[in-house]
Parts: sequence; C-alpha cells; structure tokens
Amino acid sequence: MNESQPPSGVIHSDPEILGGTPVFIGTRVPVQTLLAYLAGGHPLAEFLEDFPSVTREQAITVLDEAKRMLVSGARAA
Repeated sequence: MNESQPPSGVIHSDPEILGGTPVFIGTRVPVQTLLAYLAGGHPLAEFLEDFPSVTREQAITVLDEAKRMLVSGARAA
C-alpha cells in the first residue's frame, strides 16, 4: 500500500459524498471527526456511541494506519 493512500476497505473519498471528504466506508462520518474527538480528549467509546455507523474495527484500523504512517515517516535526528 502506498503510504499516502488511506487504509483499503476503511476510508472512502468520493466527490459525491461530502464533497470528497474522506469518510468511513458505508457512512457519511468524516475520518477527521474521529481525530477531532480524540484530540479533544474524548475517549474512543464516546465517538463510537455518538457515531454508531462506524465500527470499532474501522476506527482502530484508521488509528493503527495513522500510527504506522507517522512512525514510518519519522526520521532519526
């Protein structure tokens, strides 16, 4: 998988859905909403409760992929 591409089967971007904003597949929930919840100090469980169309597996996959991309992109000082 190319590092700039979202995880296959978890994120979808379509100009017909929210103007191409990356969303969780099968939903209209932007991935950015998950990141904003976590950055705001809200637990993953709260996000999943507020957006029941997103599965825990989808959210964890996105977070794991983001972590992988950050770690692989880190350069030693």
